[in-house]
Formats: sequence, structure tokens, C-alpha cells
Amino acid sequence: MSARAKMTDSPAWKAARPAVSVLIPFLRDDPSELLNLLDEEAASVDGAVEIVVLDDGTRDPDLTARLAGRIKAMALPVRLITLPSNEGRSIGRNRLASAARGGSLLFLDSDMRPDHRRFLRDWADLAAREDPAVAFGGFSLLQAPTDARFAVHRAMAAKSECVPYMERAKQPEKYVYTSNLLVRRDVFEAEAFDPGFSGWGWEDVEWAMRVSRRFRVVHLDNAATHMGLDTVASLAGKYEQSAPNFARMVQRHPAIVAAYPSYRAARLLKRLPALPRLRRLMRRGAETDWLPVGARAFSLRLYRAALYADAV
Repeated sequence: MSARAKMTDSPAWKAARPAVSVLIPFLRDDPSELLNLLDEEAASVDGAVEIVVLDDGTRDPDLTARLAGRIKAMALPVRLITLPSNEGRSIGRNRLASAARGGSLLFLDSDMRPDHRRFLRDWADLAAREDPAVAFGGFSLLQAPTDARFAVHRAMAAKSECVPYMERAKQPEKYVYTSNLLVRRDVFEAEAFDPGFSGWGWEDVEWAMRVSRRFRVVHLDNAATHMGLDTVASLAGKYEQSAPNFARMVQRHPAIVAAYPSYRAARLLKRLPALPRLRRLMRRGAETDWLPVGARAFSLRLYRAALYADAV
């Protein structure tokens, strides 16, 4: 751990001997609500679970002070690591893993909310009973906001990400996100996240492709809600960031990525003349409020594929 990092521990941290470490990175978000929900399960997990929270360079002293106060009042063993500058999603998750003490690591995004009050207990029971190499619990939109400005993202997530566990199990490496992911420590030590990925997107999918060659990836129904829905403009910006990461994944795993609909669409769009102009029209269609949500979602998926055309 870098000497520059500041650490704040809850009273239960020092004596804890956890089996599962919940790892929560955040940047400019407030994870307090998630921490409150997890702490409600403290008695039921009976010392089997700890939490490590990483502030990846938010640089907000007021938020740090509020979190420190909250953590010092928690029953669960919790450590807050505050970094003075952003290091990125892959490096941050590797940092979290190095600070964890459990034999299993549960990666959980700060904008997730458990869908039931046995969430930690179910993960701890699974780790004790089966000790899986990798397990993904899935996520839902059960508690997510229903504002009209998020309608396109909601429609896209419902179609491609909120997938029943039996369907996910058919392509286990594809449906792996670090939003609700349990990884055994020896597996993570063998295959850490690639620090060559920067910005947003694909680092978790690429990691799962490597891991699935060596270890079994299982899927189960222990869902949490993804609360962090985006507007079309925000989601389009993330897709723009993700294009270099998609290119890196294609380079490293061409055979697997070739089966993805996004890859096939990108290959088709690459042949079109005046693609930059078409990209602008696709984004404009996705941002047009009076169009049906389905049509806007289709335009945004085309926009993403058109961005990725440069990578294939």
C-alpha cells in the first residue's frame, strides 16, 4: 500500500478474521447508503465478512470526513483507503485485493444496492460451502430510478445485462461484471486485472476471458440493483472512452470477441463510407427525446458499434 494513502478503520477491523472481503471502489460517489445496508447484516454474518472501501482520488475532504465518521460507527469490520489522486479502475481493484484479508473477494460497485437482506449472508454461505473460484451474482433494475432521462439506459441494461442466471451460465465469461463478483484469492493472485486498461469499460470482461480458461465461472441468483443509470449523453461519453479498451480486448482475445454482436456490428459498419458522419447521426438519434425508447436504444447501440469499428 502506498505511503500516500490514508486509512480509516472501524472498531471491529483490527480483531476481525474474515472469510469474505467486500471490495468497494468509488470516485466522486458517496457509498454511505450501500455501507448502511451492508452493516444491517453484521449480526447475521457473525464475523465472516469485512469491507474495504477505496476512494480513488475524489479529493473531497468533506466526503472523507463523513465517511470516516460513518465507518467508525459500523459494526462490520471496515477499512477506508483514501488516495490523493486517481489511479484507474484496474489498478484500484488490484489495490483493494492487496488490502483484503479474506480468502474470497467480493467486488461490489458503490452504486449497487442489495436486492434482499440476506445478500452478504448468501455470499458468505456460498464461500464456506463451495469455495468457488469465480461466482457472479447478477444484477437487476429492481430499485433503479425510473426517471425519463434514464429510460434508454434502463432499456439497454434490461436487455443485455440483467440476464437470468441460467442464461448467463451458457456464456459464463461474457456475463461477468465487477459489480457483484466473488473471486477466490488464489484465482485473483493468478489473474489480476490488466492495468493496461484505462478509463471506462471492458476490463472486467477481458479479465473473465483469461480466468475462464483456467477456472470455472459459476452464476447464481444473488442480485443487487445497479442504481447508477446514465443519460444518453453520459453513456455515449463512456462508450467513447471504452473504444481503446475494446481494441485491447480484441487484440488479446480475437476468437472469443468475434462471436460478440458488438464486434460483428462493428465489422459491418466499418465498410460504410462516411462513417464519422453516420456516427454523429446515430448519436443524435439516441438523444432525440420524442423518438420511441426502443429506437433510441438501437441508435445508441449502433453508435457504440460505430465507435468500435476503428478497433476491428
